[in-house]
Amino acid sequence: MIKNYLKTAWRNLLRNKSYTAINIVGLAIGIAACLLIFLVIHFETSFDNFHKKKDSIYRIVSAFKTPEGINYETGVPLPTAQGLRIDYPQLTVASIFKNESQITVTGSNGQILKKFKESNVYFTEPQFFNIFDFEWLSGDRKTVLTEPNTAVLTQDAAEKYFGNWKDAIGKTIKYENKNILKVTGILKNMPVNTDFNLSVVISAATLKNTDFNGNLKDWVSTFSYSYCFIVLPPSLTIDQFNKDLVPFVKKHKPAEYAKDGMMAIPLREMHYDNRFGVFSGHTFSKELIGALSLIGLFLLIIACVNFINLATAQAVNRSKEVGIRKALGGNRKQLIFQFISETLIITLFAVMLAIGLAQTALPFLNQLLVIKISTAFLTDPLVIFFLIAVILGVTFLSGFYPAMVLSGFNPITALKNKIVAGRSSGISLRRGLVVLQFCIAQVLVIGTLVVINQMNYFKNFPLGFDKDAIVNVTIPTDSMSHLKIDALRNQLLQQPGVKKVSFSFASPSDNSGWSSDFKFNNSQKRTDFAANLKWADADYFALYQLKFVAGRPYIRSDTVHEYVVNETMLRKLGIQNPKDAIGKYINLWDEKKKTAQIVGVIKDFNVVSLKRPVPPVLVASWKDVYQTINIKLQPANIKLSLASIEKLWNSTFPDYVYEYQFLDDKVAGFYDREDQLSTLYKIFAGIAIFISCLGLYGLVSFMAVQRTKEVGIRKTLGASVSHIVYLFSKEFTLLIVIAFGISAPIGWFFMNKWLQAFTYKITLGPGIFILAIAASIIIAWLTVGYKAIRAALANPVNSLRSE
Repeated sequence: MIKNYLKTAWRNLLRNKSYTAINIVGLAIGIAACLLIFLVIHFETSFDNFHKKKDSIYRIVSAFKTPEGINYETGVPLPTAQGLRIDYPQLTVASIFKNESQITVTGSNGQILKKFKESNVYFTEPQFFNIFDFEWLSGDRKTVLTEPNTAVLTQDAAEKYFGNWKDAIGKTIKYENKNILKVTGILKNMPVNTDFNLSVVISAATLKNTDFNGNLKDWVSTFSYSYCFIVLPPSLTIDQFNKDLVPFVKKHKPAEYAKDGMMAIPLREMHYDNRFGVFSGHTFSKELIGALSLIGLFLLIIACVNFINLATAQAVNRSKEVGIRKALGGNRKQLIFQFISETLIITLFAVMLAIGLAQTALPFLNQLLVIKISTAFLTDPLVIFFLIAVILGVTFLSGFYPAMVLSGFNPITALKNKIVAGRSSGISLRRGLVVLQFCIAQVLVIGTLVVINQMNYFKNFPLGFDKDAIVNVTIPTDSMSHLKIDALRNQLLQQPGVKKVSFSFASPSDNSGWSSDFKFNNSQKRTDFAANLKWADADYFALYQLKFVAGRPYIRSDTVHEYVVNETMLRKLGIQNPKDAIGKYINLWDEKKKTAQIVGVIKDFNVVSLKRPVPPVLVASWKDVYQTINIKLQPANIKLSLASIEKLWNSTFPDYVYEYQFLDDKVAGFYDREDQLSTLYKIFAGIAIFISCLGLYGLVSFMAVQRTKEVGIRKTLGASVSHIVYLFSKEFTLLIVIAFGISAPIGWFFMNKWLQAFTYKITLGPGIFILAIAASIIIAWLTVGYKAIRAALANPVNSLRSE
């Protein structure tokens, strides 16, 4: 019996090739989009789930109380792990510290063979590998990092340095051209779904031999890439431990930092918590997961609605078939199975096509989101289960209503081809489905337009400093290299195309930040806020065209001699007139050498991305911490200038890797995630509009068939082609307007909520919504124009012949 249903269904589908093709394409695109979204969500929710102790692992983070609220910080002071280990012996504790570094491979006589700038260099303790389950190719995880000046490499890193990872054991590498490290173990390459993108792992004991030695007992300084992890025993609850952290912080931190705090958050939440960073730099909020899930579900619903519209549009054409089947003894149950079988076949073909589309689009999606989802996703049982659920769900949702409509025809009426009963209610349901389709599509269009406008706002917003044709080049931080700074400055200014040169810790807007509280105007109390410290030479202000509202730039000096502050700093200090700040003293860290007068006030400029407000800024010279060369170039000869800069660099620092970045690229990088989402929304909105137009085409097809006689009579009575087209056009235009009336407030609510995450944002004016409905109407007109004109041009004689 089932074989007969399928065979008959197959013949019917072949007989209506265009109907079948449109349905398969519409469903396939919707299912492919839904599948891709499922793969992304499945990937993002799998991060670090492979660790056996994942439910007991917690990360210690910092929380600073300020007048504006609590500021969260991912990192903790370097001695935190040792302090926890002593105070809570029942815990398994490990620290891990990331530091972008140069790794050099040398020959037997010390000559440089290879040099690399590595972003994934970490210092950690042996306990780290007792907490986390990473696979080893060589070495004992309990002992490989117990001694100073030892390191573990991943397979890729070992092969990059030594050709074959098996040859790496026992060899040496050099860290920052200072510390010679012996390779004691090889890790298997990190899984793609981990936030620990390890490459080179150095023993934490080696920190004593680096520039960070002074911070090993410093409970005040917090490094954003200094993480601490614990394994909580069953006898201690997380609520109790977080309460215990309050006296722990008070015990170890100086009394004036009593406002500082710590808290433990679960490892399973680490990948989704936007308040804190992760080593991979790739967090994925649960709100975003929810939004993508809804979009995937809506795209699938749109595809099913499209199927229903097209199936019911075909109902009149199949009325005689239904009448004959019923006249020959077929019952309604058999007819329902027959039509459900057709839906199942279409769905199976659509799923197969969707899999092919998903595999084709996956490399683009991986590149867009900077993720690594395998194209061999069909080997994952969860993906198979998802596809089976989609097949069953789509078959039922798409096939049930058309099957009920078709099987419910009266056989006598059907044989006379006079299917009019229930026409009004049928059209009402189909109208409702089209409204639903366009409502979802317009919400996506509104969201896309808002994201595009917000991104354009970011790109065109004046940041308060010059960022055009400026190159940032990182320089070595050792004292010997810093002795070459003055000579290098003079040589750079002689290069073709170089206009200005300045040395600093970082550029005006940079991910590398340094903040601290301070004492103002000889006060004995520290400020209750931290200032963003910008260490830079006196040429910094002219190069970046920072505007002064009072005072002047500080004089040339290699050490702190004078300070310049920004307007936000004055507001924080309660100073109304910028001139009143001139001559006031600032003291950093209770050091006499860091006590100096304010000599200038500059206009606010954006220190970080426009998602956050401008912080208080303190600028001073301190040559010892400079690690960036800021170079302003002539726009006409940038390529030639870069080549001459690189040549000069290699002659000045032959042992170090040359690396540069344009400042405007760095600033644009702040909004990579928003750019990715903007592209995704464009794609999803386009898919929604495309499938909705297929549904609209189905409705117009239904109307054209149902109103064939009406059109014939109207033409006989003198109606023009344009009038007939208008009859069809006003129908769907009204539906789109109704859909817009529903989608506009929904789109406004969600996008206004999304914009609240940004300090600098656009205003949701009427322009975006007018553009959304205009685009929907124009696209819809283009979609139905062909069918409407064809119906209007039909010969009325043929339409009325059977009457």
